[in-house]
Amino acid sequence: MFKKVTRYIVNQGDPNQEWVPVESITDHEHFRPFCLLIQKRKPKTEFHPGPYYQCTGFRLDSVLLPGEDGKSTESLLLSGDGPDYNRLALSKVTADKVKGDLSVIADGATVKLKGSGSLSQEFSIKLQKKAIEMNSLEAVRKKRKINMDHSFIQQLLRTTLKLYVVYETLEASEETVYKESSKAQGGFLATIYAKFSAQASTENRQSIVIPKGCTLAFRAIQMNISKGEWGLGFFERTRCAHVYYFDDGVELSGLPTTKLDAVDTEVKQHYRIFSELPCGLRVMFLNTITAVMRDRKLFQELSQKMEGVLEKTDGCKLKTKSPDLKDLLSTLKNSPRDRCLLLAKGITYTLDALAELLDNQLLLLLESLERKIVSQQLQLVGKLLEHELENGNESFHVDASLLSFPRQEDQGLTMTLVELSRVKLQEDGSAEPMEQPYEVVAALYVALYALNLLSGDLVLSREPLPKLQENLCPPASSLPQFHPC
Repeated sequence: MFKKVTRYIVNQGDPNQEWVPVESITDHEHFRPFCLLIQKRKPKTEFHPGPYYQCTGFRLDSVLLPGEDGKSTESLLLSGDGPDYNRLALSKVTADKVKGDLSVIADGATVKLKGSGSLSQEFSIKLQKKAIEMNSLEAVRKKRKINMDHSFIQQLLRTTLKLYVVYETLEASEETVYKESSKAQGGFLATIYAKFSAQASTENRQSIVIPKGCTLAFRAIQMNISKGEWGLGFFERTRCAHVYYFDDGVELSGLPTTKLDAVDTEVKQHYRIFSELPCGLRVMFLNTITAVMRDRKLFQELSQKMEGVLEKTDGCKLKTKSPDLKDLLSTLKNSPRDRCLLLAKGITYTLDALAELLDNQLLLLLESLERKIVSQQLQLVGKLLEHELENGNESFHVDASLLSFPRQEDQGLTMTLVELSRVKLQEDGSAEPMEQPYEVVAALYVALYALNLLSGDLVLSREPLPKLQENLCPPASSLPQFHPC
């Protein structure tokens, strides 16, 4: 819920995407001015164009040698005191309705439901900017050196990770309550909850209190360290065009002509390795992905394991107590290093896309997988990406045949899935973008692509990679739930 608020704030007030939304309220104190961050080695994607940052728990003063005057760097902060200093206000009230039919199997019996759902969001928030006085920070840079004996600095220099310092923030200037409620009349989404996550209530009301002074978004600047000296990266290196490569160095394409081309380029780059997996391994990977879609703790554990592989974290062990992750981690552990990295990149890319979606969408994706309608949904969402979703809110049409399913209830499920991505669909194919849907629609496309590929319906038309060791394929008895091949 907190992430919805912070992303809405950034989307409304930052068309150049310079601000980074804080994604967890439990971490907001680690993104205040002077906090040190590490930028994760994750590439920017179409569904997450900003960098990924990780808090370190240290502040700038923590790693600097004491100054002659004994003053803290905190004195450089422009506190924003004053009647109207850098104060902003945002409000949001929405009430969306979703209609559809649904047929599911629960407790051995088929239940047909006709109903509707609704989702409402409401909050009003006042914001305040806080920033470091950059000229004064530059003066400190010249006077105070880095403590090269600090254990954090010593460990950092043994890696290729980039260090950043937060220099500007957006904070809540007063306590705010964000309210959200969803209601499933006739049990539309309630039965999905009952089937996949044992939540059977037909109405869900949630709220979160955002305290005064809570950091909602931030901007950070890179710190370069060498022999005790440190510098600030005021300018980012830019490129006038993008060239995409597979991990073997083969160029894939130049500048994409449409947003669909851009997303399609990304998924082909990350999922080439998956297309060459033997059937048994694809089923095992699919079962692992669907397991973490149901369980947030499993999701977090797998994400951390994959980050450890990609960042070569000391002591990273591909071991787990979870039977849902055991086969996948064992496969990675027994794979050659280059293969392990390719698979870890593909898994991380999938998890990052799923993290952009709502819990309701994950449940609807699981239901879609069981109903074998993912392939058609992928085509539909691809057509949405052919239209301008990034800047405009103009209505458009897609081929109505993409909304024609053998079972009518599949149409309602699909329209709900898309509408939760902020694009309203009608049965005639007319579509109306809501608030800046591009990134979440791109994430939905990636999620559908991964599920479609792993379920055996899609193989990338590329030269085959050398096959993985066949003995890495787990026995059929250990592959429950989905058997698409």
